[in-house]
Amino acid sequence: MNDVAILPPLAVGAGANLATIFIHTLFVGATVHFVRRVKRLGREGAGFWNDVGTVNVVIFLALLAHLLEICVWAALFVLCGEFSTFSRALDHSAVNYATLGYGDVIMSPSWRFLGPLEAANGMLLFGVTTAIVFAVIQGVVQARFADLRA
Repeated sequence: MNDVAILPPLAVGAGANLATIFIHTLFVGATVHFVRRVKRLGREGAGFWNDVGTVNVVIFLALLAHLLEICVWAALFVLCGEFSTFSRALDHSAVNYATLGYGDVIMSPSWRFLGPLEAANGMLLFGVTTAIVFAVIQGVVQARFADLRA
């Protein structure tokens, strides 16, 4: 049985982590900008459909960020020579990032450690997304219902 390489995937994976964290930072910034605009226009808590729209935009931005991050990992897998097509790499990347763990495709021992690195990255960034969405929902609820303000 071949040993799984650690240092090269760790170095390459660190770069992918930095890239995806940067993408997610842009998402957080766009979300803050959008929510501040909604507040400035007096739409926060202004009505059910306004609030639904605000939350939907935030969730859509998060989904877009996650999809871009999955693409970063997929491109890395192709560059490492693990997959010959981007679509196959994208499928594998989505499974890793979302921590589904199907196990239908296993990368070579040279790059296998990228899988858990991507899974850890996905969990971390899903956690950030959860915090942002929760904060937006909390703000909308508090703006709409005076008795729920802290």
